[in-house]
Amino acid sequence: MFLGGRVATNDGAPIPIDVLVERVCNNKVRQEVYASPHGDFSMQLGSRADSFPEGSADPTSPYGADSKDSVMGISRRELTNCELRVSASGFHSRNISLLDVDNFGARIDVGVIVVQRGAKPEGMTVSAIPYKAPKDARKAYERGLQAERNGKLADAHKYFEAAVEIYPIFTNAWFQLGTVLQKENQIDAARKAYTQATTLDTRFLPPYLFLASMAYEAENWTEVLKLTAHILDLNPLDQAAATGYILDLDPFNYAEAYFYNAFANYRLNKIEAAEKSALKAERVDLRTHFPQLHLLLAEIFARKNNYPGAIAEIQTYLALVPNAKDADQRREQLAKLEKLNVSVPTTEKPDHD
Repeated sequence: MFLGGRVATNDGAPIPIDVLVERVCNNKVRQEVYASPHGDFSMQLGSRADSFPEGSADPTSPYGADSKDSVMGISRRELTNCELRVSASGFHSRNISLLDVDNFGARIDVGVIVVQRGAKPEGMTVSAIPYKAPKDARKAYERGLQAERNGKLADAHKYFEAAVEIYPIFTNAWFQLGTVLQKENQIDAARKAYTQATTLDTRFLPPYLFLASMAYEAENWTEVLKLTAHILDLNPLDQAAATGYILDLDPFNYAEAYFYNAFANYRLNKIEAAEKSALKAERVDLRTHFPQLHLLLAEIFARKNNYPGAIAEIQTYLALVPNAKDADQRREQLAKLEKLNVSVPTTEKPDHD
């Protein structure tokens, strides 16, 4: 079964060359494809590209994989817990819920997803270089995107290298080359490609985020702070709140930056800064991509003897990932915090008749 549709701009302008369509189910990205230059997209459900984990369709459930109410091993209930999310440089759109999808034929057509050009707070930009690149470089870049979306990493690698060879200041091509190299587990080469992209355009933020993620994995907390500070110095939340503008990057990206920043500050014993960034991450992370954020806040609140706050964060974590590997450990932690909370003397004076 195929799920497809078309992406179009609200003003009739050509769509960007980096339109990514993601199927998000239960707050996790299950599948992603790039739209064609004309905006069409299609994803095959139940294919190898569909990253539903094994056992997601419980065979003991009335909606399990063997149920007549399932398609390609994906139950109807699971599909209705999904939505389509579109991201593109300089544009935004509303997510498309699949809750009301009732066509279980060979193809589900969600119709046209309209993206709108977003206004930007001053100083926030996306790279305009793809639109200035020579035709041959753009063609190699687009072929690289197509190869990557088809899982042909070696071909994508070749095309992105060709694009930057033809046009050495092709920021987006350097960034995409980095993502392919990272998927190929060529970490040092990926880091160099991302760094080259940041050198070419300091206001193009995605490579900074990927570098911050790599520094986070390496537990290089000073580097994490440096990279995330570059992203967050623009104060996107404050500018958006003050101006009503819609941010160019998906809020999920800012949530990730705030999370990395908070974690690094915490590891460097900068507790107040960690709490500030963690609370901002929680504010932006509307779809709870980071359950571990709540554990970080619980640790911060516990250190400040804010036991009710710590309890609430662990309860939120367990509600989001009840079957996490550390669930039992967190329940024990929760019980200890509840005892501490009960033992804290109250400062309130008793009422007298």
